Order: sequence, then structure tokens, then C-alpha cells
Amino acid sequence: MTEKFQGANFTHTNFIFVGFPETFKYRHMLFLPFLLSYILVLVGNTLILFVIKNTNTLHSPMYLLVSALAVVDIIVPTAIVPVMLLSFLFDLNEISLVGCLTQMFFIHFFSSVESTILLAMALDRYVAICNPLRYTTVMNSSMFVKLLLFTLIRSGTMMCTLIGLAASLSFCGSNIIHHCYCDHMALVSLACSSTSRNAAVGIAVIVCFVGIDISVIFVSYVKILFVVLRAAAGEQRSKAIHTCSNHLIVMMCFYFIGSVTFLSRNLQIPIPVDVNTFMGVTYILFPACINPIIYGVRTKEIKIALIKIFKLHVNRIFTVKVSTVKL
Repeated sequence: MTEKFQGANFTHTNFIFVGFPETFKYRHMLFLPFLLSYILVLVGNTLILFVIKNTNTLHSPMYLLVSALAVVDIIVPTAIVPVMLLSFLFDLNEISLVGCLTQMFFIHFFSSVESTILLAMALDRYVAICNPLRYTTVMNSSMFVKLLLFTLIRSGTMMCTLIGLAASLSFCGSNIIHHCYCDHMALVSLACSSTSRNAAVGIAVIVCFVGIDISVIFVSYVKILFVVLRAAAGEQRSKAIHTCSNHLIVMMCFYFIGSVTFLSRNLQIPIPVDVNTFMGVTYILFPACINPIIYGVRTKEIKIALIKIFKLHVNRIFTVKVSTVKL
């Protein structure tokens, strides 16, 4: 329950999630769709990891990035969905300040890592298609080490600053977080001290990850599309347009919805709480559900590997059953 104000130095140490206040009495009905979405995330991304791990021909830079994306797409939903499900089913919707900051770090850090992976995947395809003779020179182990260091420095620095500033605030008013998880501005908006630095860093995060990453990704795909359309004809052209458009649609959902939810309180955008919460969950769950299809099943090499593994598994089961019958 909400703690009472106890003086100027008081600050809440526990917070309560109320993510869908307008539909709060129907919260038990939200359990099933979010549970099914979470299961789809786990099954789809685990399957992609299994196929890539067990197929030697897929041990290439592009598929290592797809594997990294699948890992991130498991980690981020796992940081929020189980807590949401417990809240919907058993009304376990309280979290400590330390727990909130920890969850916030995992969500925003790995979301920023996902942005870097998407950027790396776009650049990988750009080099492979637009400059194929230099592909093995550019996309090597040294490049992956540099990418890892870049990711850790950029994401680590920005998110540690974000969490550090949030941890330094005092929360002496309401302790009701109007969200299903510890979103940065959802928590910061409850502070009774100045939040100008938090807002400034929040905008810097959006500029750094959305402004820069999406610009580079968009330019890369435009150049890829230009090269493919110039060289291909007929069915190959339509396939290239379809593939690039699918990738860009998923990325735009991730970046656009994430930016709106992240900045809605900074820019005082009048979005209903239920809508804002739904968008905040969607920008995490939707790409995690769709990425295994877009970058996995719809990719020819992974599709072939998946079919081979399935046939091998079926043949083994059939062989075991035949041997058992003979015995």
C-alpha cells in the first residue's frame, strides 16, 4: 500500500504497479494473451538458437548476430512478463526501489543492445551485398570484438548514467507506477525533486540510439535495395522489396513505439495510461515474437536447416520404433 508522507527526507522504498487502471477489474483476462505471447517468444527464439548451434553452415557472422538477437529477445521479455503475469493472476504488483532500478537497467540496457545488433545486422548485409569482395576482411573476429566493446561502452555508459540519476531522486509523493514494469520516466515522474537531468539524459538516449541507429539502418537498407533492384529482375526484385520492407517494418515498430513510450512523459504527450502501457509492452514483445520469423524461418538457410533437423529427428523416432517392434 502507499506509504504516508513522513517529512522532507522521506523517500519510498517500495512501489506498486498499476499498468491498466481503466481495465483493472479485467486484469485476470490479460493473463492468457500475455502468457501465450511469452511462450511464443521463448519457443521461437530458442528454436532459432538450437538450429544455428547445431548447423555448422550457419556459424557465420550474420547468424551469430541473429543468435545474439534471439538471446536478447529472450532476456528482455523475461525481465518483465513473469512479473506481469503474477500481477494479473495473484495481484503481486509490489516492487522495491532496488528491484525496480535493477529491472529498469536490464530492460533499457538490453533494449539498447538490441538496437546495436540491428545496426550491426544492417551493416553486415550492406557489406555482403554492396561490397562482397571485402566481406571476409570486414566481418571478422576483430570486428566482433570491436562491436562488443562499442556495445558495452555505449549501452553501459548511457544506462548506468540513467539508472544512477534515477536512484538519486527522492520519492515522497505517490508510489503508484502507472506501468506494468519499471520504465524510466514512469518512475522518474513520481519524484518530488528536480528531474531535469533525467529528462535530458532520456532525450540523449533516444538521440543516441534511435536518431543515429535508425538513420544508419535506413540508409543501409536503401543502398541494399538499390543494388539488388539494379542487378535483379522480376521475381527477385519483388522478393528483395518484400524482405527489406519486412525488416524495416519490424525495426520501425521497435524504434518508433519505444521512442513514444520513452519520451511521452518527457514531452508531456497526452497518451492514456492504458494505451501508453500497452505500447510499452508491445515494443518489447512484438519484435521478440516476430524476429524469429523475419530473421529465422523466412531466411532460406535457416529454413533448410530446420527442415533437415526435423526430418532427422523424425527418422530417428521411426528407427527406434521399428527396432522396438522387431525386438
